[in-house]
Amino acid sequence: MKSSYHFQKYPSTRQVVYSNKGIVCTSTPMAAQAGADIKRRGGNAIDAAIATAAVLSVAEPTSNGIGGDAFALVWVKDHLYGLNSSGPAPMSISSQALLDQGLTEMPVYGWTPITVPGAPGAWAALSERFGKLPLIEVLQPAIRIAREGYAVQPTTAHLWKRAYKKFKEAFHGPEFDEWFRVFAPEGRAPFAGEVWKSEDHARTLEKIAATGAEAFYRGELADAIDAASRAQGGYLRKEDLTAYHPEWVEPISTTYKGYQVCEIPPNGHGITALMALNIFEQLNCKSRDDVDTMHNMMESMKLAFEDAMEHVADPRYMKVTFDQLLSKEYAKKRASFIGDEAILPAPGQPDCGGTVYLCTADGEGNMVSYIQSNYMGFGSGIVVPGTGIALHNRGNNFYLKPGHPNCVEGGKKPYHTIIPGFLMKDGEAVGPFGVMGGFMQPQGHMQVITNTIDFGLNPQDALDAPRWMWTEGKTIHVEASFPSALAQELEARGHNIVVENGPLQFGRGEIIWRTDYGTLCGATESRCDGCAAIV
Repeated sequence: MKSSYHFQKYPSTRQVVYSNKGIVCTSTPMAAQAGADIKRRGGNAIDAAIATAAVLSVAEPTSNGIGGDAFALVWVKDHLYGLNSSGPAPMSISSQALLDQGLTEMPVYGWTPITVPGAPGAWAALSERFGKLPLIEVLQPAIRIAREGYAVQPTTAHLWKRAYKKFKEAFHGPEFDEWFRVFAPEGRAPFAGEVWKSEDHARTLEKIAATGAEAFYRGELADAIDAASRAQGGYLRKEDLTAYHPEWVEPISTTYKGYQVCEIPPNGHGITALMALNIFEQLNCKSRDDVDTMHNMMESMKLAFEDAMEHVADPRYMKVTFDQLLSKEYAKKRASFIGDEAILPAPGQPDCGGTVYLCTADGEGNMVSYIQSNYMGFGSGIVVPGTGIALHNRGNNFYLKPGHPNCVEGGKKPYHTIIPGFLMKDGEAVGPFGVMGGFMQPQGHMQVITNTIDFGLNPQDALDAPRWMWTEGKTIHVEASFPSALAQELEARGHNIVVENGPLQFGRGEIIWRTDYGTLCGATESRCDGCAAIV
């Protein structure tokens, strides 16, 4: 029998779902249903993932879009494959040019933080290598939804309203006019339940579908991006798009209490979750609500982030190896810094971002862990006229510090926050998992894995359990449902505990595990409008 996870069946507020033919889990019901429909039409888990991702680019523009990046971990025929579909900085940009402009850090909005988008390339690469159905068929649900419109879901409406309010204050140049035309056609964000549609999105998706994304990188969509960038003072050029291809990469992993936890290697920061688990494994772990357990977990994450912010970058520019960072001996050294009191590391100030995560599995054994993002909500605020392509602002993660491995440079990929996860045991798949939310993501991965392996929670409980998030120094933000007595004990250890009433900054995630019976068990977050659709 293939490996499975023997979770305890504790009662949940929302129950897990089971299937023997396939499950699609993501943050918006229509996207999950679109993936399940593609599977019913003869597709596999990979086709379902592509269809779901494409619908999310329309249904959750507050978190992702056609102009963002993507990563995937794909289990096919007893092997785990990694896809890095993040793009590099334009060749014409440099840290010195930006410093000469008087900048001291990378901007958040506008053309400067835009790197080559990888999401359309991810859809095409996954379809070509592992899909069963033609891409033009797989993208039809997204095309139809964009053209006919859909009722905006509550969480998306909330994020849309928040973004509109921020953009109304922050955006003043003509380069932002297209964002307001496309995403605020009524002079405001759409309300929950209101129908929004975009013919521009539909036409662009049709061109991507018909050409296997060639139109985006080497055809008329590339021409449109180039023209807009030149007209509005951007660095991105058609030559940057033409040179781009997604990269198939070897996943990285660490062992944790008899399991293998797998991530995409840098330039993504999935390695942060693995480093944190390595450190935590050296320390005392009792019950989930024990102060020693929680303190050690938080300190492990802080130390892992300190290393990630110092060393993780485009791997061609890193000064240390993955093996060095993931060494168990190194983890022991890092664990030795943890005592009874909160420590004060200095890796920077992590923020939350805008991302969508999905996972799929089918009855043939295929599984996909997929993540896609425009970063910081809608991204850069730049929408290419007439296309609906909202371009991301992933370059904001670059530094302007010469000599730092993550200093901006033409052709270099930035430090990247979006990370799909995958769990294995004895070389076999247990299943995909992921948590969205910028710098919350490795923290969410660590909490989901410890909830699963250390504390025996089923997938729904592992996702719904109260979360915490380290932000900087000794500050830890916790959800309102976090046990108050435990929070007080942590404060006595020197942690600055901040209780948050809203759940969105703590990420949103999904899980699919293989059961003891060879069937599939899926769950999706209560923090979003999620859905686990059964095939």
